Amino acid sequence: MKALKHIRTYLLMCTLVVILQPVSGFAQQNSDPSKPKLRPSPTQRDGEHDFDFNFGTWKTHVSRLVHPLTGSKQWVEYDGTSVVSKVWNGRASLFELDVSAPAGHIEGVGLRLYNPETHQWSLNWANSSDGVINKAMIGEFKDGRGEFFDQEEFNGRMILARNGFSEITPNSSRFEQAFSDDGGKTWEINWVMRQEPSAEKIAASKIKLQPTSSGLNHAQHDFDFHVGKWKTHLKRRLHPLTGSNTWVEYEGTTVVRKVWDGRANLVELTADGPAGHFEGLSLRLYNPASHQWSLNFANANDGTLTQPTIGEFKNGRGEFFDQETLNGRAIFVRFVISDITPTSCRFEQSFSDDGGKTWEVNWIATDTRVEDASGKAR
Repeated sequence: MKALKHIRTYLLMCTLVVILQPVSGFAQQNSDPSKPKLRPSPTQRDGEHDFDFNFGTWKTHVSRLVHPLTGSKQWVEYDGTSVVSKVWNGRASLFELDVSAPAGHIEGVGLRLYNPETHQWSLNWANSSDGVINKAMIGEFKDGRGEFFDQEEFNGRMILARNGFSEITPNSSRFEQAFSDDGGKTWEINWVMRQEPSAEKIAASKIKLQPTSSGLNHAQHDFDFHVGKWKTHLKRRLHPLTGSNTWVEYEGTTVVRKVWDGRANLVELTADGPAGHFEGLSLRLYNPASHQWSLNFANANDGTLTQPTIGEFKNGRGEFFDQETLNGRAIFVRFVISDITPTSCRFEQSFSDDGGKTWEVNWIATDTRVEDASGKAR
């Protein structure tokens, strides 16, 4: 169902990410951590709590146009639940959708992130069929209505896409998605979602993807070891690939929660040190077709997801890679997860500017599981 890949509705949804800036997740660093956060001017609206209305568990009804931009009027209806949880005290939120119908089952996750500099939100959507974050929708709320836009390819043609939130009350809201193939002159609605309070989750049939061979089903639970609360010690190289050996250290906490019964998870990291304070998050997503994971990072400074690192676990060790730009030069990034025990684990990021022949470590994080009052690991 190709159209579902474009349903980046407000659903739109690792390791640890930080408020720093370099390239990939952990190593992304803030060149000036002590720099004060930007505040809106008297004429500029601060919208960091625009989505507070949506926190909670909702009974959810979805109407979907089966063949957008074809002249078709065939719609299908779905029912189920959606759960919206707070991240960064409301400056981000995680949306989990689970709806079913005779036409099939939709299971998706959306990450909404607030950018304090532009005062806009990005809506980032992924579905469980491929575990890939789609292009972000960007926009804001005005006069009680939220509108978010992007340009993307649909059926081989470039179109405009619009997400809208309206009819917001303490007990309900409406979301709709529309496409335009004439530059925004006309819009065709193809997805409508309504939410009402739900005291309990509606039972819905689950479609489980089966592995193609024995053993592959275990990969979708590779990160189960990390679910819970952890004490985190960080070491960060200040100036990677410059010959510098200056490091700074931080102490903080990491909280990891399951999504899609372990086939995805959200990581929240908060830490402080002499170099300053940072908080970040990461959304890890499993791709059942490739049997690989993508690690998608964001920090509270700009509310933008970075390019994902992609890889897998082998023999108890996870390795994830991508190619990015650092100081104007293309480099390789490697993220390694190792030394995994029931109570501890290690994360390490390295850069290479010689095609992977040599690697320079620039980020090391060690997690130790937090125990509850009874002395048991949580």
